[in-house]
Amino acid sequence: MPDDIKVHDAEFLGSMFTLEIDGVELARFQNVGGLSWETEVVEMKVSDKQGKVHFIKRPGQTKYPDVTFKRGLSTDDKLLKWYKTVLDGKVERKSGSIVVYDGAGVELDRWNFENAWPSKWSASDLDAGSDAIVIEEVTLAVEHMERKK
Repeated sequence: MPDDIKVHDAEFLGSMFTLEIDGVELARFQNVGGLSWETEVVEMKVSDKQGKVHFIKRPGQTKYPDVTFKRGLSTDDKLLKWYKTVLDGKVERKSGSIVVYDGAGVELDRWNFENAWPSKWSASDLDAGSDAIVIEEVTLAVEHMERKK
């Protein structure tokens, strides 16, 4: 086997992660969506020395999607209280991280975000005929995100 091939690269489990706000673990979640960024493509029309026109592509503005967190509804209402600041017109922007752990609890990866605020809070439908866990969903609007590991 070639020396440049690693046999035991760490595989990330998509089930062990936490939300940290200002360096403090706020909650653990069963689902996080929106860990991405996208840079728009700007096409520019240019002419070469012979006058031939062609297009080149340049990077434009980078956009960061909203990040959505889901977990079983609990008595912990920190996220709901944070969302209430938006309803009260006193938006509290915070920075934080989504941290991924391995099975032994060792940090494997981290996505840091800046100037986030909760733009949506919801709970799943209640159904007397079901024993399903009620799911809390919180969406954060973020201004910047980067993967740090």
